Amino acid sequence: MSKQIKAVALISGGLDSMLAVRAMQDQGIHIEGINFFTGFCVEGHTHAIRKQDQNKQKRNNALWVAEQLGIKLHIIDVIEEYKDVLINPKHGYGANMNPCLDCKTFMVRKAMEWIKENEFDFIITGEVVGQRPMSQRKDTMQIVVKESGAGGLLVRPLCAQNLAPTLPEQEGWIDREKMLGFNGRSRKPQIALAEEYGFTDFAQPAGGCCFLTDESYSKKLVDLWQVQGHKEYEFDDIMLLKVGRHIRPSPLYKLIVGREEGENRFMEGYRNRFDYFFNSSHPGPLVLMDGQLNTPEDIELAARVVARFGQGRDAEQVTVTYTPLQGDPQSITVKPFTADEMPKEWYI
Repeated sequence: MSKQIKAVALISGGLDSMLAVRAMQDQGIHIEGINFFTGFCVEGHTHAIRKQDQNKQKRNNALWVAEQLGIKLHIIDVIEEYKDVLINPKHGYGANMNPCLDCKTFMVRKAMEWIKENEFDFIITGEVVGQRPMSQRKDTMQIVVKESGAGGLLVRPLCAQNLAPTLPEQEGWIDREKMLGFNGRSRKPQIALAEEYGFTDFAQPAGGCCFLTDESYSKKLVDLWQVQGHKEYEFDDIMLLKVGRHIRPSPLYKLIVGREEGENRFMEGYRNRFDYFFNSSHPGPLVLMDGQLNTPEDIELAARVVARFGQGRDAEQVTVTYTPLQGDPQSITVKPFTADEMPKEWYI
């Protein structure tokens, strides 16, 4: 009996990896999926928290894709290992804080370790030549092959006919003639193939699920690093960058203002880690304070910001309660900032 050829697919949760897996399944290859959890791709998290996103999918798209394809998915925590990729990217960042080329190389390298440990034969991805400007040019795709150590074991079924034959093709494990030749930014070929396969529901590709491709999120991350004076971070740090309105009245501290009930509930879980404020004379949001309030003037200024985002924003006076981690709660009566008084540079 001939050996069953096995491949592991990098599953992001998007359409391309979904199509790549199905194309290989059509050739009789046993496929299992692998999803590396970096901490920056928590799908459904903000959709589940915010009321305005209640109609959006709250699923983990990688798990959902695996279910649609009928394959086993291995989710591997790489939060600590990934820190060096983000902090020290050899090939730099993309448009925002996404280390695209280093990220792909890291994931393929980890997949290589996995196939050796689990006796699989090769790796597949859903990449398409020319689709992304940094990591999916022909030259940079070869950098991934070389620096990951994957060599001829990295197969890209959607654009294989535009690339040199890989080892699985040379060995006859897969038929090169049945591979695809997609190229460029257009999504039309993928959409057409999805229709052919009967896929009608799939995640949109804009940046995948990675928050590092988001401009607003990236600004908050850069601000965190600048204030800290170093690029280290904890998981809770990067989770909190996703929620609330971030306001920095001073280099010494910032305020994270809940924008709605769902965010307030989520932020409640952090009250044992941060000083916090809330409007006590009017309805208003929970506000976490990250940093140091060194003087009564600092506390009063922060309270005025907090009052600005409560329902007493137009009142002459608002009472705000400030609860430090060390010490007793304080009630402060202040006049809320007006919209014009809040400097734009305070908003991160």
